[in-house]
Amino acid sequence: MTWTDRLALFSTLDLAAIGLLLLCWLGISQLIEHPPARYPSLSQLMVRYRREWMVHLVDRNPRVFDAQILGNLRQGAAFFASATMIAIGGGLALIGNPEQIAGITNEFAMLRSPAFVLEVKLVLMLLFVANAFLKFVWAHRLFGYCSVVMSAVPNDPEDPNAMPRAQKASEINITAARSFNRAMRSVYFGLAAAAWLFGAPALIMATLLTLFVLWRREFASHSRAVLLAPTDGFEH
Repeated sequence: MTWTDRLALFSTLDLAAIGLLLLCWLGISQLIEHPPARYPSLSQLMVRYRREWMVHLVDRNPRVFDAQILGNLRQGAAFFASATMIAIGGGLALIGNPEQIAGITNEFAMLRSPAFVLEVKLVLMLLFVANAFLKFVWAHRLFGYCSVVMSAVPNDPEDPNAMPRAQKASEINITAARSFNRAMRSVYFGLAAAAWLFGAPALIMATLLTLFVLWRREFASHSRAVLLAPTDGFEH
């Protein structure tokens, strides 16, 4: 079977569903990370608190509380990195055994498709998971770098190196959190991509549902409303 014949196994609706998936994934990421100035996302609001955290770090002694927070952030990144690595291994093992895939699909009439089609659908899902794995690993490393920079921040607010180093720590922390959030979005859309096994309409519905869930959490959640409440010194 030639590549032309294999591509013919996918309908126009399949291609449109994949395009919608990628468009929503990239579009919501852009909106979350670069929202309108008057309508910040939850992630952007947390950026301000991360910077404020490092300001208070300067004169906090001892810094056990800060170390515990950063340790929890690293543990979270490590946990998800391990989970995605296991998912990648399981997916590759499944792709490497087409007979097993065919045996599974025979149990469901609605999933009966050539092995090549099922493999492509699994690969799409694994690409999202692999992207998430790489970003979780990078976030874990950045949180580690942040801990080193935080340790180098003097406890004396009058020290000329105190605030510059605190600002560097905050920016590294923000970058790590951004990588972690991108990885989580890849996981969400990877789960949506799994719906393609049930056909293009299912993929479209799963994509739109994932898009709505992410939009709501970032722009219409109770957590965002709490952060926007005028009870502190931040200007929103």
